[in-house]
Amino acid sequence: MPICVIAQPIHGSAARLLREAGIEPVQSAGSDLQALRQVIAQADAVIVRDALPAELIDRAPHLSVIANHGTGTDKIDVAHASANGIPVVYTPDANVHAVAEHALMLMLAIARQAALADTSSRAGNWRFKYEQPMFSLYGKTLGIIGWGKTGRLLCDMARNGLQMRILVWSPSLPEQAKLEPGIERVISLADLLRQADVVSLHRPLRADTRHTLNASTIAQMKRGAMVINTSRGGLIDEPALVDALRSGHLFGAGLDVFEQEPLQAGALLASLPNTILTPHVAGSTQEALEATALRCVQQIIEVLSGMRPAHLADPTVWERRRKPATHPNIAD
Repeated sequence: MPICVIAQPIHGSAARLLREAGIEPVQSAGSDLQALRQVIAQADAVIVRDALPAELIDRAPHLSVIANHGTGTDKIDVAHASANGIPVVYTPDANVHAVAEHALMLMLAIARQAALADTSSRAGNWRFKYEQPMFSLYGKTLGIIGWGKTGRLLCDMARNGLQMRILVWSPSLPEQAKLEPGIERVISLADLLRQADVVSLHRPLRADTRHTLNASTIAQMKRGAMVINTSRGGLIDEPALVDALRSGHLFGAGLDVFEQEPLQAGALLASLPNTILTPHVAGSTQEALEATALRCVQQIIEVLSGMRPAHLADPTVWERRRKPATHPNIAD
C-alpha cells in the first residue's frame, strides 16, 4: 500500500479519502521539519502546509508527488523536486474566498481600530471613541496590486458591499482585457499608490515581486492610507513599513503573512498599536481547509494512478516524472 505522509495537520476528510483510495496516511508527529524528517523516508506522496527543502526531498527515495496545501509553492524547493522527476501539485482555487474575506476583515478592523477598541472595552475605557481616530471605508478608494482570483473576489466584496472605487495594477493583465464598470486599470504602481486609501497585495512571491512595497514605493502612498497583505510576506520591506507606520505616514497595516514566519519574538511590527497581525490564517476557515485538503488528495491519487493532475507547479516535469511503485490497490 502506498504511503502519504502528512507533514502538518489538515482536515480529517483527507485521511478518509486517502484510505478509500488505498493509500495509507501517516501523520507527522509534529509540524516542524525535524518531525517530518523522521517519517518522510517512507513516503510515496507528501502533503505539506509549510517548507519542504531539498534535503528532505532527498530522504524519500520513493517520493512520487508533493502536494502543496495552498496556492504559493515558494516554500517548496520545486526546482530540486523537478530535477528529480517529482511533480509538485498545488491548490490555487480552494481557499480564495476565505482569503478575500480575511483581507476585507483586516481592512475593516484597521479602519475601525477593532483591536484597540476591544482592549479598551475590556479595560472599561469608554473614552476610546473620543481619543482614537476611525474612518469609514464606504466610498473610499481600494488599490489592488495583482489581479488573480483573490484580488477579484475582494474587489467584488468592496465594490458591491462598500461602494468603494477600485484601482487595479497588474503587469500580467493583458492590455486588451476588459474590466467591469467601476474598476479602473492604472498604468503604473505609482499611479495606484498616489490615489488609494487602502492598498491590498495579491501577487505571488518571485524575484521580481519581492519588496513591491519598499521605502521608495511606500513614500508614494497617500498620507493616512493603510496596507493589507494576505499574500506573501516578502512582498513588503518590513523595516520600511515599520518606519511609515511609526511616523504616521500610514494609518495602519493588516498583515497575515511575514518575511519570516513564525513572527519572531520582539519583532517591531508586533510593538506597533496601528497594526493587526494574524498568524497566516487567511485561508484557514473550516470550509477552505476541507476543500484544500481534498484537492491535494485528489491530485495525489491522479499522479499515483498515472493521470496528469490539474495544477502542476512545473508542468515540464510530467513527461519525465519519477514513476511511482506499482500499487494495484489504488482506486481508479
